[in-house]
Parts: sequence; C-alpha cells; structure tokens
Amino acid sequence: MRYGFVIDQHRCIGCHACTVACKEENRVPLGAFRTWVKYVERGTFPHTRRYFSVLRCNHCDAAPCVTICPTVALDRRPDGIVDFDGARCIGCKACMQACPYDALYMDPDTGTAAKCHYCAHRVEAGLEPACVIVCPEQAIVAGDLDDPGSRIAQVVARAPVQVRKPEQGTRPKLYYLGADAAALTPALQAPAERWLWGERPAAEVDLVRMLVAAQGDAADGALARPVYDAPHAPCPWGWKVGAYLWTKSIAAGALAVAALGIGAGAPGAALLLGVAAPVVALLGLLLTTALLVWDLRRPERFLYLLRRPNRRSWLVWGTCILLAYGGAAALWLGGGLTGSPGLLRALALPTLALAAGAAGYSAFLFGQAEGRDFWQSPLLLPHLLVAALVAGAASLLVVGVAAGVDAEALWELAALLGVALLLEAVILGAELFGAHANLDVARAAGLITRGPWRGRFWWGVVAGGIALPILLLWYGPTTAAPGALLALGGLWLWEDLWVRAGQAIPLS
Repeated sequence: MRYGFVIDQHRCIGCHACTVACKEENRVPLGAFRTWVKYVERGTFPHTRRYFSVLRCNHCDAAPCVTICPTVALDRRPDGIVDFDGARCIGCKACMQACPYDALYMDPDTGTAAKCHYCAHRVEAGLEPACVIVCPEQAIVAGDLDDPGSRIAQVVARAPVQVRKPEQGTRPKLYYLGADAAALTPALQAPAERWLWGERPAAEVDLVRMLVAAQGDAADGALARPVYDAPHAPCPWGWKVGAYLWTKSIAAGALAVAALGIGAGAPGAALLLGVAAPVVALLGLLLTTALLVWDLRRPERFLYLLRRPNRRSWLVWGTCILLAYGGAAALWLGGGLTGSPGLLRALALPTLALAAGAAGYSAFLFGQAEGRDFWQSPLLLPHLLVAALVAGAASLLVVGVAAGVDAEALWELAALLGVALLLEAVILGAELFGAHANLDVARAAGLITRGPWRGRFWWGVVAGGIALPILLLWYGPTTAAPGALLALGGLWLWEDLWVRAGQAIPLS
C-alpha cells in the first residue's frame, strides 16, 4: 500500500478551498500552510495565461526529511504516508533543509516542525483527506498507488503526469496532471517582490532583491512570474549555524595541529601543544554545543539526540563524535598538565582521527540537506578539514604569541597556517568558479561572487582573510598574531556566507 496524490491542474480553479480545509482540519496556525496554491503567469499582455500550482508534502518513498531527522520525529509509515510526531521534535529545522519541496514549516505555537500528514487520522477512520472532499472541481485525487483498481493508480498509469524535481531521487508520490513546467520549477520563474492581493514579508523581499541583483538579465528572461504565493522562512538556519561551523573548526583544529606537532621538542612548544591546545579545543567545543542548543526551537529536548536517536542522521553521529572528541581533549589536557609525553604520543593518532571526524562530519550532515543543492559540493569535506587546520593553527599562533612561545615553534605554526590558507584559496576558487552541478548552484555562487555579498567575499574573505594574513605571516613573528586573527575573521565570514547562500535559492 502506497498512498499518494494526483493534482489535476486542468480542473483546479485556484479557489484555495484545499488550503482552508487543511488549516481548519489540522488547526494550522495563522501564517503557516501545509497545502497552498501558487499563482504563476506566462506571456505578455494580451497573450497571457495564469497557472495554478497546488503545493504540499510529496510523501516521498525515499524521504530525505526522514533520514536527517535526529529523533525519528518523521517516519514513513507502512502505508507510504510520511507522518510527523511533534512530541519527539527538537526544533532543529534540519528537515526543512532536507526537503526539496519546501513542505515543512516551524509551528509558532509548538516550536516544532509540521507538515501535511495526509490527514492520517481521517485515513485510519476510512475517510479521505480534508482537501480531497472539499475540492469543488474534484481536482485532487487521493488513494493507493499500488491498487491497480483505484482511480489514482489508473490516472498515473494512463495519463502524462509529472512530479517536481525528479532529479532529486526522492521518488515523490504527488503527481501533477496538465501542469505547466514553469509553474512547478522555481528556476524558471522571475523573482517578484509583491503579490496581487498581499505583501511579501520583509525578509522575503530582501532576498528577492538579492536574487534579482545576482541574476541580472536572466531574471527578466524567465519563462514565468509568480503573482501569488504563501510566505516561507527565507533562512531557517541563521548566523548561529555559521558560527557553529567556525567554533567547531577551532575546536577540531587546535588538537589536530597539536597531534601533528607533538614532537616539536622545545619546552614552550610542549606547553602550547600539551596544555593550551586542549584548552582551546574544549572552549571551542563548549561554544559549539551552546550554539547548537541555542539554535533549537525546543532546547529542553536536546538530550533526545541521545535518548531517542535516529542512527541514520548525521546530527546524531556528529553529537557522538563531539562527545568522543571532548573526552580525548580532556585526556590530552591531563597528559599535558602532568607532563606525560608518552601519553600524548599514544593519544596523537586517535585524537587526530577524532579531530578529523569533528571537523568533517558536517559535510555529511549538509549532504543530507538534499533540498539545498549548493551544499552538495564534493569539495565540502576537504574544505572543512582545511578550515580546521586554518582555525587551529591561527588560534594556537595567537595564544603562542601572547604566551611568549619561542620563535621556532611560532614559525612552524605560521608556515602551517600559510599553507592551509593557500589550500583554502584553491578550494574556494574551485567551489565558486568551477563547473556547477545545476542552475541553482550557479545562482547561489553568484550571490557570493558578484551579487550583494560580493563585497564581504572579495574584501572580507579573500583580501582580509587569506591574502593579507599570508603577507603578515611572511614578515615574521611580530605580525603573525594580527595575521592569524584576520584569518580567523575571514573564515568566520566565509562560513556565514556559505550557510546563507545555500538557503537563498527558493525551493517552491
């Protein structure tokens, strides 16, 4: 049994009866929508036509929201319905990033995610979803796709239906009959700042203006223009997520650098690598954990990650890696305080592996956020590892200069930081200016390199965070600390831009 929907766009009149019925049946709060109708127009007056797109959860057979949810709040039932349990949700918003169809929202009343659940309570009572029974044109067909005698199975088998974003591989079960491709594909629509009978939220208007500025003439040449839509969260993950990536790079990089250089030899270096490095790592981990919990809508449920884990989610694996890495940092600090070089040498290899895991697990987490194509780059893992080297070497260099560590150890750190910055520049160039997987990725990269964020990127990241630090490191120990601080600032700015650019491209 596999329940699904067919939306017959030949019949749909855009009356919003399905939207109203859904909100009433499921008590959907004001400003949030589980199903909504988008109006899209094509052509030039007087040769114009309006198309309606009924949008909602696609109840995918390979639902990425189910995979990424760390607490099994989302689950695909045996009947094919992707259901949601608000009592398990911690409000991490990862499901919103994983869904390519923009189907999830944050409920302002409960602080948890929510979405269409196929009116499961009605289906279990032998009734059809509320949107189906209220539609005056019978434009919504619901039923079992595996039952060859059902109306929906016959429509899908015989009619030329289509789905949204089939290239994502999610196997959606929301089919459209007679829909215009431009009405279902945001990339083919020119961004609009206002609607026919309403105003867009200010955050959405600002995002639209950025997209128009980055696309230039391409926006004017789009096939269609949306003229009515529901409000959407333009950036579910804000500055806290970018800051979390930055603090995690410092935490992972500090001990990674210490493990690589534990045989440096000089007493000053031994103090820096044996004591200062684990202290920096533990402080970075503390800040990382604080940012992660702070970003949750239900922070009191944070321990659900360990008590009710979804072992397929990299949010869960990341939490376990950070806990193990914190234990390794504490042992390393104990060895440094007691002057046990043998213990530090024994810990070097496992600590280096855990540091790499702490720095790199986010690549797999963002990889599970399948709705954001810009985050699917194969360069993300090496970039995170290099960023950890940059952050670790820079933070230890600052501490070393402040503590008066001998010049030889400082030169070694400065050389490592310089090499890591060069590698960062190469990866940035390949990620932003190399071949892009699709148009959405190219547009996200364009927002950074030639759009409204170009000043922060070229002056803050490239000039201030890479080029100038390399020059300052070249001049010697007296300018090493300012160069290291600039490198840390440039890395923080890049992480923030990268997180924002990935969410800037509309999904619906």
